Amino acid sequence: MTRPTDTDRTGSGDAEWNRSQRDETETQRLDRNWNSLLQELRVVQTGVQILTGFLLTLPFHDGFEELGGVLRTIYLITVSCAVGAAILLAAPVALHRALFRQHQLALIVSYAHYLSFAGLTLLGLALSGAVTVVFGATAGPVPSAIAGVVTLVVFSLAWLIVPLWLRATTGSPQESADDPRR
Repeated sequence: MTRPTDTDRTGSGDAEWNRSQRDETETQRLDRNWNSLLQELRVVQTGVQILTGFLLTLPFHDGFEELGGVLRTIYLITVSCAVGAAILLAAPVALHRALFRQHQLALIVSYAHYLSFAGLTLLGLALSGAVTVVFGATAGPVPSAIAGVVTLVVFSLAWLIVPLWLRATTGSPQESADDPRR
């Protein structure tokens, strides 16, 4: 029994478009999607590991005890987000290992997509928190708040709002080909 991927459930015609435009089978499409996802994960994995390592060692540095209660709370939330991001961004690999040779690539690609998106969201929150803590420790509460909010807004726009808006407002390639205005 084959399980639908997220694109097949929405009826976007992605599989049909790939068959006609790329001349690729469903398995080839899934292999390409999986490889693309792995490349994306490779890009963020090192950054997540460095950020998490930095955050985990921070309490052992001189001056950490001088952080106020609010910055310590932000720090703990930030560490939690960074660790969560590291877990979620590595989860597709664990999922692949658990389902290896089970002929479940469609399921793996679909769930890995959601795990990666959630991991990127936590990474953005961790980056915002890290900037807030660093600015708070070095420049004070007002610059800390400004830097944290600016980072959160830029992350939200670049990683969430604009991509999701583009996805919602841009038709599939098949719809574009059928629309004489495009």
